[in-house]
Amino acid sequence: MIDLAGKTAVIFGLANKRSIAWGIAQKLHGAGATLAICYQNERMKAEAEDLINDLPGASGFQCDVSSDAEIETLFVALKQKYGSLDILVHAVAYAPPEDLKGEFLNTSREGFRIAHDVSVYSLIAVSRAAVPLMPEGGSIMTLSYYAAEKVVPHYNVMALAKASLESCVRYLAFALGPRGIRVNAISAGPIKTLAARGIGALGDMMKAHADRSPLHRNVDQGEVGGTALYLASNLASAVTGETIYVDCGYNIMGF
Repeated sequence: MIDLAGKTAVIFGLANKRSIAWGIAQKLHGAGATLAICYQNERMKAEAEDLINDLPGASGFQCDVSSDAEIETLFVALKQKYGSLDILVHAVAYAPPEDLKGEFLNTSREGFRIAHDVSVYSLIAVSRAAVPLMPEGGSIMTLSYYAAEKVVPHYNVMALAKASLESCVRYLAFALGPRGIRVNAISAGPIKTLAARGIGALGDMMKAHADRSPLHRNVDQGEVGGTALYLASNLASAVTGETIYVDCGYNIMGF
């Protein structure tokens, strides 16, 4: 059994009970970690804090990761409350809906910028802020998807952002390795999250995944959370710069 007692984790990206961030939070909390759970804005606060209150000892914080000022304010608060961090979970992705529903050829310049700013640059920004709070090393993880390497119709500009994100993981792993900080990505199969509902034909995507994957089903948040728990623990002490698939084996199939 993995024991994270005495470890502190900050988790970005909680929206509701369907969030992958919530599945990860439950697993880390169950292993004894102290949790700081972040939601984007005031609109999401009520639902997020109802969930956070179900995890004794967890605290909620508001932080829009597209704002350097909010990131700075958050990490000042984290340092004051916890002193140090051991684990950072980046479960954040966004692209404008119009750039996900139309033809890829019509991707807007602004949509491209926003997708990469929110979904990719934010990992760099929060990692940079976390480094001073990880003097003994730590584990940073983010969430990717198979569309980073193969064409998934309707995923559009978000696929480019995920490809960039996976490259970002490798460069951060190289940069932070000397500090004992590991950086990895989990590539989860499709899940009906708030963000995923913006992808066209999500139902068709999930059906195809269940039909073609070796396990003939879809993955759930708890299973992604289990892999996050592994990456957060000393069992993954030599694992960094990797993209780990948690997709019931879908990624191995040729057709």
